[in-house]
Amino acid sequence: MKITILDTIPGEEDEIIIKCQNLSEDIQNLLQKLKQGNTKIAGHNEDGIHLLEPDEIYYFETVDNKVFACCKKEVYEVREKLYTLENMLPVESFMRASKSAILNLSKVKSLSPAFGGRFEAVLDNGEKTIISRQYVPVLKERLGL
Repeated sequence: MKITILDTIPGEEDEIIIKCQNLSEDIQNLLQKLKQGNTKIAGHNEDGIHLLEPDEIYYFETVDNKVFACCKKEVYEVREKLYTLENMLPVESFMRASKSAILNLSKVKSLSPAFGGRFEAVLDNGEKTIISRQYVPVLKERLGL
């Protein structure tokens, strides 16, 4: 891969041009990261406000009209709504798992079918979460099943 960086003329907008024969997964991931910038999510708990990296969040869940970011051991309240978070988060890692949850697929240890066409995801930290049957086709597509 060849990388070329050129100076711009004063007043000219910065521009990124990608020349490739096919849009590989690596290039798509790079593009996604460039589009999102350095996204951090403000999480609130009794200790104050913490800036969370998306890759340290296992899932988001809505309970009693409040949204929580669940990390390995900690839980933080976030001010954003789930639909806003969906647009902020890396598409390759996060997916809607139900009306009230967004799941980080990179934290899923295993999946198994559950009652009623749903799936149960066991996460790296041992927690379990349900993927509703409405989102199972999306999950299968994302995993190439």
